[in-house]
Amino acid sequence: MYYIFAFLFLVFLILVISCSEVTVLLCYFRLSAENCDWWWRAFLTSSFTSIYVLIFAIHYFFTKLNVTGIGNIFMYFGYSFILVLVFFLFTGTIGFFSCFYFINTIYNVLKVD
Repeated sequence: MYYIFAFLFLVFLILVISCSEVTVLLCYFRLSAENCDWWWRAFLTSSFTSIYVLIFAIHYFFTKLNVTGIGNIFMYFGYSFILVLVFFLFTGTIGFFSCFYFINTIYNVLKVD
């Protein structure tokens, strides 16, 4: 009966892992090119997935919903924008902290003579 929450948690873990791995990989490529401006790139790399959520919300509105009234339209897009903003901050934070942990780890392992 409650197996849907297990699948939801599994999808959440896959989201966290994929955001972390992609951000660390792109941050590593950036550091390999001797570009040390990784702070905002790490945040924006993984938070770009919120654009897909925004596109889906707009697509869902025009294809599936039959909403009448300007107030209902503003309410739908207002709540959609809040959801996209929260998702933007959530995935951006995951990407930033994973990249921060990765960079601290590689610089702590590095030995300078």
